Amino acid sequence: MKFFILAAVFAVAAASSYKAPEYASRYEAPKYDAPKYEEVTYAPQSYSFGYDVQDKESYNDFDHSEKSDANVVTGSYRVALPDGRTQIVSYKADSYGYTADVKYEGEAQYPEYKPTEYKAAAYPAPAYKAPEYKAPAYPAPAYKAPEYKAPAYTAPAYKAPAYEAPAYTAPIYRAPAPAYSAPVYTAPAAYPKY
Repeated sequence: MKFFILAAVFAVAAASSYKAPEYASRYEAPKYDAPKYEEVTYAPQSYSFGYDVQDKESYNDFDHSEKSDANVVTGSYRVALPDGRTQIVSYKADSYGYTADVKYEGEAQYPEYKPTEYKAAAYPAPAYKAPEYKAPAYPAPAYKAPEYKAPAYTAPAYKAPAYEAPAYTAPIYRAPAPAYSAPVYTAPAAYPKY
C-alpha cells in the first residue's frame, strides 16, 4: 500500500513538471484580402399604387393610393373612424419635407348608453320531500370476553458466594553476591631515562 502511495506522489510530481514539446510551424497562415464592397445606388424610380378594403363583418373600411414621379410623392388615404366620421389625409413629400392635409367627413355620433335592466329569472322554489332514513339495527356482539390469568412465578433463590481470603507470605529479600572480582593492578616497570 505504501508503494502505491509513493508511486502516486511521484507520478503527480512528474506530471506537474512536464512541458509539452514546442514545434515550429512549417506552414504560414493563409492570407486573405478583405472583400471590397461597393454600395450600389439606384436612381429614383417613378411608381403608382392603390388599394381599397371594405369588410362589413370586421367594420374595416379604408383605402390608400400613392404615386411618385421620382422627385415628388403624393398620395391620400381614407379611414372610417369608430365615431361614424371618415378621416381623409392627403399628403405630399418632396425635397422641402412632408406636408399633410387632414379632413373629416360626417358628424361624430356618440349614442347614449342605456344599460339593460336585468331581471332575475322567476324559478319556483324546489319542492321535494326530505328523505326518510331508518336507523340500522345492529345486534349486540355475542362473544365472551377473554379471561386473563396472571402467571405464577416463584422467586429465585440465590446462595451468596463464599470467597476465602488469600494468604500471602511476606517476601524475604537477600542481597546477591557480586559476580565479579576486584581488579588487580601491577606496578609499572621503571621508565628509562633519556
